[in-house]
Amino acid sequence: MTLFQKIIDREIPAYIIYEDEFTLAFLDITQATPGHTLVIPKATTDSFMSADIETLAHVQATAQHVAKKLQAALNVNDFNIIGNAGPLSGQTVFHYHVHIIPRYSDKDLIIEHGSHARYH
Repeated sequence: MTLFQKIIDREIPAYIIYEDEFTLAFLDITQATPGHTLVIPKATTDSFMSADIETLAHVQATAQHVAKKLQAALNVNDFNIIGNAGPLSGQTVFHYHVHIIPRYSDKDLIIEHGSHARYH
């Protein structure tokens, strides 16, 4: 069972900001920038590559909905929407998810590859 499944099942705490029948959105524990949120499907799927089209559609629709809510709540206009698929991409939690990272300036986030900072 993945960390994200434990959050879905309420076995571990998370700061949940949105939930519907198919998806869950919660603040990332690492907070790359304030408001950094993860959107996950409730259905178990390892990554973007293994998700069915319905799951992809639900996650992306939720990501847009949540980003608009964050935009209003945080007074921010720009976002990085990031998804990793597989170990070489930096994926460390093998449950499909999308990062919504609010951008407050062009210098508030550094994404490094290799052995440096990685997003789940």
